[in-house]
Amino acid sequence: MQQRVVVIGLGIFGFNIVRELYDGGFEVIAIDKDKEAVQMARDCSTKAIVADGTNRDVMEEIGIQEDDVVIVSFGEDLAAATLTTLHLKQMKVRTIIVKAPNEEHKLILEKIGATEVMIPEREIAHKVARSLISPNVLEYLPLSDDYVISEVAPPNEFLGKNLAELQLRSRYHIEVIAIKDVLSDNLTMIPKADFVIKDGDILVVVGREEEIRKIK
Repeated sequence: MQQRVVVIGLGIFGFNIVRELYDGGFEVIAIDKDKEAVQMARDCSTKAIVADGTNRDVMEEIGIQEDDVVIVSFGEDLAAATLTTLHLKQMKVRTIIVKAPNEEHKLILEKIGATEVMIPEREIAHKVARSLISPNVLEYLPLSDDYVISEVAPPNEFLGKNLAELQLRSRYHIEVIAIKDVLSDNLTMIPKADFVIKDGDILVVVGREEEIRKIK
């Protein structure tokens, strides 16, 4: 059974979360006290409800359950985010994801029971900075403080060579775990040493972030 997601707060961030999850096949309940915001969400959610997310009685009437994933997105309104998070914790909701504008708000929300606190502006700034520092590194997925999985566009000198010739493990201390062909959308998992890199391939690698940056 697909897990249900409840999104409280339909600003730009909340609305886009609703739409993306609904398009991804999730059951999504969208909640906001602004009628226009709820009206906009009706076509891209399972159910859109006009309600005050800070009111515990209302949230209980809506039927938020312990197993629901609840995403709280109130922008700069720390009081609303804090009160809603506190109520959800008291309702024994196990997964509470909250949007915060800064580190100070993040610490407060974590203290009162948020499972995860996101700072979207910081994440976007981090992503833009990384794209300038390493323009051929397309995406990062952190595994630990040191290691990441990354999608890397191979530099021109890689093209026409096989993995054995490139010696990525010995030269850069990284491992190629998959190769995606963006033209055919084919994915080769754990490619062999004789796999020849061509234009249009994307390398999926695992290694230390500073080593991956060296592939330019």
